[in-house]
Amino acid sequence: MSVAAAGPSFSAYNWAGSGSYSGNVSVVDKVPPEMLFLVDSHWYQFAPLNPLWHSLLGFAMCLLGFISVCGNGVVIYVFSCTKSLRTPSNLLVVNLAISDFMLMATMTPMMTLNCYNETWVLGPFMCQIYGMLGSLFGCVSIWTMTTIAMDRYNVIVKGLSAKPLTNKGAMFWIFQVWLNSIVWTIAPVLGWNRYVPEGNMTSCGTDYLSKDWVSVSYIWAYSVFVYALPLGVIIYAYWFIVQAVAAHERQMKEQAKKMNVASLRSSEAQQTSAECKLAKIALMTISLWFMAWTPYLVINLAGLFSPTSISPLASIWGAVFAKANAVYNPIVYGISHPKYRAALYQKFPSLACAPESNDAQSQGSGATAVSDEKPAA
Repeated sequence: MSVAAAGPSFSAYNWAGSGSYSGNVSVVDKVPPEMLFLVDSHWYQFAPLNPLWHSLLGFAMCLLGFISVCGNGVVIYVFSCTKSLRTPSNLLVVNLAISDFMLMATMTPMMTLNCYNETWVLGPFMCQIYGMLGSLFGCVSIWTMTTIAMDRYNVIVKGLSAKPLTNKGAMFWIFQVWLNSIVWTIAPVLGWNRYVPEGNMTSCGTDYLSKDWVSVSYIWAYSVFVYALPLGVIIYAYWFIVQAVAAHERQMKEQAKKMNVASLRSSEAQQTSAECKLAKIALMTISLWFMAWTPYLVINLAGLFSPTSISPLASIWGAVFAKANAVYNPIVYGISHPKYRAALYQKFPSLACAPESNDAQSQGSGATAVSDEKPAA
């Protein structure tokens, strides 16, 4: 005896109901014929994703794109148009905002369109462009954050013995960041690995499923030089920053005890406090970046060691978490950067809470112009 279904059934990979897929179909079936040469045979074993996932992913991308473009656009405008914020250190912050802005401004329209069509519809050439842009702006972000960590190390750990960062020096490091990122971005186009559709077929990235030596060597080199090496530099810088801050705090407490006062509020102490606050902001931003990109790295390495564990649904999260990183930075700086918050309130009163005058004048001035003021202290 057959029992009629009460209604359409839902699962992660299909929608059994009116207009649903039926028979022996896969997630690749909707891919245009001209794209098939880029699709790995691994994906043919998976049923089509439930259309609801595509809708949710498209909505999430639109939301993240809107927040990122608006937030980073405001950061770029405020830092560029506020004279007191135009310091060498803040040039690095602006560069970070630019890379995040461009990431979502270029990725969101293409990925949203593909989510609406439930597959990649823009052709092989745009797949290469999409992969290149994602890799480029991702590399720029991580190496900019690495440079910010090095600048904090130079100011806080080396102190008066450090050579202050100048506008010319900041522009040199920004140029190096972009040059290095462009090299890693162009390599797959020239034959060292390649850009291919990812599991959900709505975005493109590096090929982590091919087992040939050329493809595997790129994934390993990229993982080491674009993830592990910057992470090592950042950990090194902040290890010594924490030690320097802790040592300074002990000295200040001992000196205050000798002078029989509760605390020392000299200009040097205020300056050091501002530096430490900015270091915490940078550390928070960097931590969020690695939280965002680690899932993507895990997926890439899983493709080398355990490809059977990667499904189209699992591949979605790497892309979403990576792109969500572009949303964090304007929020972090808006909440934690006193002088930026003060400038934001002046230009967009409806977007920020009124800063406390003492906070903006004492801590903010030291935090944003720390590389200029420290050597003169």
